[in-house]
Amino acid sequence: MGTTGGVGAGLLLTGCGESVASPRTVALTDRIGPGGPEVEAAEQARRATAGRTLARTLQAQPSTVDIGGRTVSTWTYNGALPGPEIRARVGDTLKVRLENQLPQPTTVHWHGIALRNDMDGVPVLTQPQIPSGGSFEYLFTLPHAGTYMFHPHVGTQLDRGLYAPLIIDDPAEPGDYDLEHVVIFDDWIDGTGQNPDQVLAGLLRNGMGGMAGMGGDHGGMQMPTSSVLGGDAGDTTYPHYVANGRTRSAPTTLDVRPGQRVRFRMINMGGDTAFRVGVPGAPMTVTHTDGFPVAPTDAEAVVIGMGERIDAVVTIPEAPAALIGIAEGKNDHAAVTLSTPQNSPVDTSAAASALTSRSAVLSQTFASAEPVTLQRRPPDVVHDLVLAGPGALYDWTINGERYDPARGLPISSGQRVRLRMVNTTTMFHPMHLHGHTFQVVGPDGRGPRKDTVLVLPNQTVEVDFDADNPGQWLTHCHNIYHGEAGMMTVVSYVA
Repeated sequence: MGTTGGVGAGLLLTGCGESVASPRTVALTDRIGPGGPEVEAAEQARRATAGRTLARTLQAQPSTVDIGGRTVSTWTYNGALPGPEIRARVGDTLKVRLENQLPQPTTVHWHGIALRNDMDGVPVLTQPQIPSGGSFEYLFTLPHAGTYMFHPHVGTQLDRGLYAPLIIDDPAEPGDYDLEHVVIFDDWIDGTGQNPDQVLAGLLRNGMGGMAGMGGDHGGMQMPTSSVLGGDAGDTTYPHYVANGRTRSAPTTLDVRPGQRVRFRMINMGGDTAFRVGVPGAPMTVTHTDGFPVAPTDAEAVVIGMGERIDAVVTIPEAPAALIGIAEGKNDHAAVTLSTPQNSPVDTSAAASALTSRSAVLSQTFASAEPVTLQRRPPDVVHDLVLAGPGALYDWTINGERYDPARGLPISSGQRVRLRMVNTTTMFHPMHLHGHTFQVVGPDGRGPRKDTVLVLPNQTVEVDFDADNPGQWLTHCHNIYHGEAGMMTVVSYVA
């Protein structure tokens, strides 16, 4: 990643309604660091509600896994794909020891959690990398219920098998369903003749002259496209797409019965792929996005970008069925089949074809549930994030610059902050903010609460959040190759 970048100017709003340019960069001495007293005070406030302390151990290790008729070498947590689910309750404190048995340094990022800054897992910015053979103990309180996940934040490690769900329950939630299943969709290349580091090297070497993927440069191969995504659907070709670690040729089967109301917690852990998800013939009622409730909304299919999560309730049909994840624009799919007493086989290709013909919506189109809607107030500061790329050398930038952890967008505790994400490229970008949940600014002010949002080509998405979690927080494109090529910056609390 480049280390010579800067940031674009934002706008500071005055009480008279006028605006002045904010500083382009923030001196390190002005920052509230990840180990500062403000960070500790925010964590102690989160621990005001008594909860349990849950101790877990993760071993990041080279592994051999069966993804469904094919055995591949990859890296995993505790030898499993996906890794071990961590389930806790709101107010619990999580204590996780990470033992690094990989040949590279690593970290763990707790995606979507409003946790203390020094536990966020971003190298240089919030913690040193954990060296090969080393260990680190993550300790933080869980303030919000919802569907979350964890993964590394070093290089392209996210595009291997290093991921798992983190589910936080709220005992007060009504739970209008019979049972639940977590389903993680992913695009897969590791161990098939190329690894993600080689994919990135190919993209950096070849630029957009051809897609990187199985076998390297694909020359004049046509780029994948999607009308739902507004244009290009990805930079990388993948030989496999998996759901809960299995390809469509040998899918996982979930134990359900006809008539049951099943809550599916769906996670997109892909590196370069958006998934169109749904159960053909059984409309979903979407209840949550990125962990936070929305006004219940029926949908036949929802497109979820990398890093996004959707919770939806489905009534299981009598006929054989499957939960499908179409690799949007890439002419392939992943699936989990839904068992019934008849135990009839499911043609997932036919199901995927049926889902392709259904209308699909983006998760930012839902309305937040009233209890989690931010109180209306004008922003105190507005920062533009102009997304550009790829450039001749596969440069993806924010405000004209590649990522530099020494620079950031300045904010202060207590402010209402607005980020204006302006996409000048021909590709969608799932933009993720660490340490906070924002509200998408919709026409009626009730867009969903999220931490990751799709910004389509030549469109602008505005999001608001309250600056209530001091520290230094990464915001970036969750396409792993765009991020590693520079499309990241820092939301920087200043004293």
